[in-house]
Amino acid sequence: MGDSGRDAKFFQRGRAQELKAELNDDKKDKGWVKKKAALKKVIANATMGNDMSSLFPDMVACMNIQVLDIKKMVYLYLINYGRVRQDLIHTTIPGFLSDCNDRNPLIRALAIRTMSYIQVPVLISALIDPLRQSLKDADPYVRKTAAICVAKLYMYEKRMVDKHGFIGMLRDLLADSNPTVVANSVAALTEISERSDNIQLKLNLTVASKLVSALQECSEWGQVYILESLLFFVPSDFADAEILAERVAVRLSHSNSAVVLTAAKVILYLMNYISSSEFKEGLCKKLSPPLITLLSSGPEVQYVALRNILLIIQRRPIVLRNDVKVFFCKYNDPIYVKMAKLEIMYRLTTEKNVSQVLAELKEYASEVDVDFVRKAVRSIGRLAIKIEPAADRCINALVSLIQTKVNYVVQEAIVVIKDIFRKHPNRYESVIAILCENLDSLDQSEAKAAMIWIIGQYADRIENSDELLEDFLYSFLEEPVEVQLALLTATVKLFLKRPAAGGELVPKVLKWATEEVDNPDCRDRGFMYWRLLSTDPAAAREIVLADKPLISTETDRMDRVLLDQLLLHASTLSSIFHRQPQTFIRNAKARYIPDSPALDEGARRYASSHIYTRPTVKGPSVPRVMQPRSSSSAVRAAGASGAALAAANDAPPIGGAAHPSLSLLDTAASAGTGATAEGRAVHEQEDSVENSGVQGHSANVSHAEVDGPPSPAESGIGPVAWARHEPKSAYRRDSVESMGGKANGTDVTGAATGGSGEDPYAMLGDDFGGGGGYAADQPVPKLSALDELLM
Repeated sequence: MGDSGRDAKFFQRGRAQELKAELNDDKKDKGWVKKKAALKKVIANATMGNDMSSLFPDMVACMNIQVLDIKKMVYLYLINYGRVRQDLIHTTIPGFLSDCNDRNPLIRALAIRTMSYIQVPVLISALIDPLRQSLKDADPYVRKTAAICVAKLYMYEKRMVDKHGFIGMLRDLLADSNPTVVANSVAALTEISERSDNIQLKLNLTVASKLVSALQECSEWGQVYILESLLFFVPSDFADAEILAERVAVRLSHSNSAVVLTAAKVILYLMNYISSSEFKEGLCKKLSPPLITLLSSGPEVQYVALRNILLIIQRRPIVLRNDVKVFFCKYNDPIYVKMAKLEIMYRLTTEKNVSQVLAELKEYASEVDVDFVRKAVRSIGRLAIKIEPAADRCINALVSLIQTKVNYVVQEAIVVIKDIFRKHPNRYESVIAILCENLDSLDQSEAKAAMIWIIGQYADRIENSDELLEDFLYSFLEEPVEVQLALLTATVKLFLKRPAAGGELVPKVLKWATEEVDNPDCRDRGFMYWRLLSTDPAAAREIVLADKPLISTETDRMDRVLLDQLLLHASTLSSIFHRQPQTFIRNAKARYIPDSPALDEGARRYASSHIYTRPTVKGPSVPRVMQPRSSSSAVRAAGASGAALAAANDAPPIGGAAHPSLSLLDTAASAGTGATAEGRAVHEQEDSVENSGVQGHSANVSHAEVDGPPSPAESGIGPVAWARHEPKSAYRRDSVESMGGKANGTDVTGAATGGSGEDPYAMLGDDFGGGGGYAADQPVPKLSALDELLM
């Protein structure tokens, strides 16, 4: 600290000529004091942004001074200006080569490290022989530095590394007697494997055991590197995985959070190769205390731990099963920590602890932070859907919150009560009167749309439903599209249930929707309703008033395959974003569980030959287009023939030939950016058929069954799709004409299958606030307003 204070005086802007004179001062300089002071001024000025490149020859001359402190400053200067002065970089080569043979190992390591930093062709060529010697140096400090230099060299010139056999020399260093050398060698090989297309790191049992033995003597980051490398070991026998997991479990008691999370990642990976359920349960119990300990760290570490815990408890529900109280929010927790805790609380809630969690959530609903309150209210509604015996208590809690008359609480409660009505139809109608008392406080589109849906759904039980809808209709043209769609559908429902009450409203709304609204979704839905009501009112009643599929919290769960992939990236940014790394890091690679005779059957269907090799799904593949089931009357009302639907389903992908079926992971790309073109086409067809009269169908996807949580397509929740991202103009006017009976050859479904190769699991929604879906980490984005209101 004292040296830092004394060095502060050097941070004053100086002229290059003055500094040049100080560097070349020939006066007697005992202990090189003046030379060191001049060098510090040069480094300080370079740090402040002054151009010191003109001093390059003078700094090179200082390389001949065999003093470590001077060497460090000169090499730091060369790293900064080596690429700028490539015309003079060849003058440094004799000094570098001399230092590579110096008696001091610190100078030898410093020279080889600096040469690897300055990635200039002439210097890289001169680096080859010193680097080969350094990898075999007698001093471990030089060897461990040289190991990292190989990885740096590989980033610059891959062919040179392969040509001179540096990969083999790194592999030999794995058997080094020094744990630090082993750790750096592992780090270099891992980095090279991640960046290479043809070099794949694979560890056998002997090497893996030796690496685990070296953990005790390594530094914290050395332990992280070694633990990370154990993901490249594929157990061929259950016993190998069990023994290795037991040895790694010791690292869970480490004080460094990175070591703990990386050890947990390795254990979760090895559990895929363990058959004994009792042994796996014991490992899960060992995971819980270290994860809880991480929550006593600072808020940043807490957040990282919470995001990783959210993945772990979905894949291994036994972990932290009885520790929901640990995640109760503290008054001084940052908002991002509170949000993360709320999501974990919801997932750990069971019938046994729901009373405690519900009481805690009611307390949170009285906090001052609006987003936190919304999330708490939303969680109460989600619990009513998740745990059926607790639905009555959740409804009572929501009613009591509504009676507080706090605007944002009331609106969020209305949104979740609408979802509860979908889960428990005809059960809590007594609450509707309380909701209607708060219509004047609604100023958010989601809350308005939810309330309008309730009024339309129960129009025959609300005496003044026509008056309530008419109040909303006064501002129809100024409302957001979500509210306009809700009003359009609710008015049609009112007319079908109470023709006398809705007879005046329907023509007015349809005229607005088809003539004065610019949004194509709203306009085309208006045309569709107009055609249905004018051609076949009975079919319109059957379509619009059909029984809706019950909603479920199954969509809260991530797909088993995606969870396994994300857990292979635990303790990294992927585990925080809950996204595959290739979606936000250029040239990053996704990870997959390698195949092995010991791998459990559920994961084997999606196993790969190597952790970085894209797998081929074994078993039934997924049909390219979902086949909706439709009633004959609904199809007649829409004017769509069976041949038209068949033509849509058999349509070849855009820009390619027809393909009968395509496996999920075969379509994955290295950098997915959202919903696939195929997914968009499927959803266009689903929604178009649904809106044109096909009711009560479900997504008939032949998804490969695996152990663990079902995917949304398997959960049986009707026409909810995995990645709903539809174009604005899903319905065309010529389709409407076709619905009216004018055979113009237009396909009613409007489906267009795409041959996109993007990863269907690439993007994953994150909802930290109050708006959207049941979970903060859904594999399925929230349904659009159009879909919710038609269902």
